[in-house]
Amino acid sequence: MDRRESAIIVGEANLEQPAKTVLICSCEDTMHLDTAAIRRGCPSCDIRSFRHLCGAEIDHFRSAAKAGGPLTVACTQQAAQFSGEACERPDGITFANIRETAGWARDGAQAGPKMAALLAAASVAIPDYPLVTLSSDGVILIYGRDEAAIEAGQLLADHLDVTVMLKQPQGVTPSAATVFPIVKGTIRNAKGHFGAFELTIDDYARPHPSSRDRFIFETPRNGALSRCDLVLDLSGGMPLFPAHDLRDGYLRADPGDPAAMLRAVLKARDLVGSFDKPKYVNFTAALCAHSRSERIGCHRCLDLCPTGAITPAGDHVTVNAEVCAGCGQCAAACPTGAAAYALPPADTQLHRLRAMLLTYHDAGGTQPVLLFHDGQHGDALIDALARHGDGLPANVLPCAVNEVTQLGLEAVVAAFAYGAAAVRFLLRARPLHDLTGLSQTIAMAGAVLTGLGFAGRRVATIEADDPGALDAALRAIEPLATVGQPATFRTVGKRRDLLRFALGELHRAAPSPTDVIALPQGAPLGAVSVNIEGCTLCLSCVSVCPTGALRDDPERPVLKFVEDACVQCGLCQSTCPERVITLTPQIDFRASRAPARVIKEEEPALCVRCGKPFGVKSTIDRVTAKLEGRHWMYPAGDKRLDALRMCADCRVITMNEQQFDPFAGTTERAPPRTTDDYLRQRDSKS
Repeated sequence: MDRRESAIIVGEANLEQPAKTVLICSCEDTMHLDTAAIRRGCPSCDIRSFRHLCGAEIDHFRSAAKAGGPLTVACTQQAAQFSGEACERPDGITFANIRETAGWARDGAQAGPKMAALLAAASVAIPDYPLVTLSSDGVILIYGRDEAAIEAGQLLADHLDVTVMLKQPQGVTPSAATVFPIVKGTIRNAKGHFGAFELTIDDYARPHPSSRDRFIFETPRNGALSRCDLVLDLSGGMPLFPAHDLRDGYLRADPGDPAAMLRAVLKARDLVGSFDKPKYVNFTAALCAHSRSERIGCHRCLDLCPTGAITPAGDHVTVNAEVCAGCGQCAAACPTGAAAYALPPADTQLHRLRAMLLTYHDAGGTQPVLLFHDGQHGDALIDALARHGDGLPANVLPCAVNEVTQLGLEAVVAAFAYGAAAVRFLLRARPLHDLTGLSQTIAMAGAVLTGLGFAGRRVATIEADDPGALDAALRAIEPLATVGQPATFRTVGKRRDLLRFALGELHRAAPSPTDVIALPQGAPLGAVSVNIEGCTLCLSCVSVCPTGALRDDPERPVLKFVEDACVQCGLCQSTCPERVITLTPQIDFRASRAPARVIKEEEPALCVRCGKPFGVKSTIDRVTAKLEGRHWMYPAGDKRLDALRMCADCRVITMNEQQFDPFAGTTERAPPRTTDDYLRQRDSKS
């Protein structure tokens, strides 16, 4: 079994599961249920249809809950009620939303295949993810400029340990009683996270207790340090952190907006104690291709991280889980799989896409459009569209993820291999952070799909905060053809393996399969081009290649290349002393089956004494020609020149036999003068 097969399960093997019971409800006949279509899509499930499951027909739910076995309820609004009714059920209950996402729509009567797809996706188990615990003792620094900051401190003084720092205060009147410290200062630098902020402050000073009508401060100093658990920024200036909306524990409000200030104060009041946040990224340092031998290679994650949670750490990078906000761009861009998203893992995400799209086709659906969205923004927009508009079109399959930026090329490619007609990413009209990583994924996916004959605008974003704008964008998508026979592969493993297999399956089913497709710069797939005339076969590129894409042969001077293993990290290019290596981003669908390709091969240099190969013949000849008669150690015709044509062991033996002393004939160096020498010289003159 090769390394790809060891990470892949193809077809329906090992997928046997106990029969599931699925309870669907028309919600008092407010939506049409195409039970026949749902049964076609979920043939192994016991589909039971109801009109008012949470009310008059609740006994049917109780009976199903007592029966045991997998149970899915197609209702999320009353999930708390159903969970309470089945509190002692050992197997748990899976909930799926088919009302706002499918039934409550203008064409909800045709949404039966979509309902089946949503039920299938909900049944895919999501593995547990690790957590990071952050603790706060309630020490807060309120950073402001006038009485508004002091007022915020007064509101929080009974709940938190408050310090107010005013930036260049002008005419601020002291309070009659000192309830909490009030100082002045300007924050020069801020770092840290919720529960462990560290601020560097300039112009720091305490007020004189005798301040009367306005604060009079002591002599200021620069470089003061302040440590706190929370920061409430009411200064009205630039944010203290990049992507500040994603920094837990850092609250910022416009001092001219009382409502915004009050919301920030109320949020800060409750941030005391221990809190768990997901550890979004699992990092494997051994797979990282950031650096080797102090040469920088891959820096994709460093360029994309909006919060600065990723920093260099020698040959690899490190991810600060306390600062990471979970955008997932690092994992989507990581070419080796060193950074892997955990909420959920990439292979689990593909399992959901597989279940959704294959079930949709089995139920009779056509031309599915996959809509990726996050929970906070996308769910609210879809809910509003269902309640106050026409709802989602019947062929639009919503797929909720933690962050749309977590999705890499493997998810998009797999979606089309499974039969998607188009993919859309739902974004905020004003995103919370830079979306460069997602833009790169869309550009790469566009190049792949165009190269394989998929016509039309297949992958794009929808940037909307209004349900009407979302509806218009979805209904403007033109009908697009899908693959003739959707793939059925089921994958497990790292992102790199998932991407390789998904690309192969899409190539097999593509309208116009092409062997080689050029990709945009920065793509994690490609080849290396070597100027053979300038290459000396020093093999420094082989020593730094983190994936073994560049290889040598212990028996002969040869440089080989395996394109399937290349991640375009650039370490070979930055290390090459002759600067003869360039990167060529591309996909060669033949690479997975191709053997190592010989880039350059030369005759070995054989030791003139023992005959053992020890280097490259052309290089040894070139070095010998440059030194013979031009260097004092190697006069023309001198037998010492033979030492250059010997292996390391024979060279030492020969030099010892010739008793060659490179310092012979030179004058002996004077001993170094010490302090005692100078003291003796001084004493002799006195």
